[in-house]
Amino acid sequence: MRTRKLMAVVIGALVLLLSGCGGNEAGPKVARPAGDPGPDALPIKLNALTVDDCFLSPSLQIPKGCEKYVTELGGTVNTLRDRATTSKDPKLNDEADGLSKAVAAYRSNSCDTVTASGNGPCKDALVDIAGTLAVIKANVLKQGTTG
Repeated sequence: MRTRKLMAVVIGALVLLLSGCGGNEAGPKVARPAGDPGPDALPIKLNALTVDDCFLSPSLQIPKGCEKYVTELGGTVNTLRDRATTSKDPKLNDEADGLSKAVAAYRSNSCDTVTASGNGPCKDALVDIAGTLAVIKANVLKQGTTG
C-alpha cells in the first residue's frame, strides 16, 4: 500500500514537471522564411547584386567565392519571369533564359569548388552572368522609369 502511494506521488510529480515543458519555453524560435517580395523589389535586388565583385570583375574572381552571388541570381530568374508577365515585356523572359543558362553553366562545371581564378568554363560562366545581369538591370530600371 505504501509503495502505491509513493508511486502515485512520483507519477504526479513527473506529470507536473513534464507539463511545464510546454510551447512557452525559452530558446530559439524558428523564423518563418520570408516570402518572395515579388517583381517590384527586383530593381533593388539588381542594384545590390551589381555592386558585388563577382559582377564588377568576373574574370578576376575565384569561382568558389562567387557561389552565394550565383545562388542569388539563380533565385532571381523566377522573379524576372514574374516581372516579364506583369510588365508585358517578353524580352525579360529571353533575358531570364540567358541568365538561367549562365547560372547552369556555373553549376554544371562545379565552379563552386574551383579555388583558383583563371581561364576556362567557370570564368566564362561568371563573365556571361555579369553581361546578362547588366542587360537585365538596364532593362528593368528603364521599365521602372518609363512605366
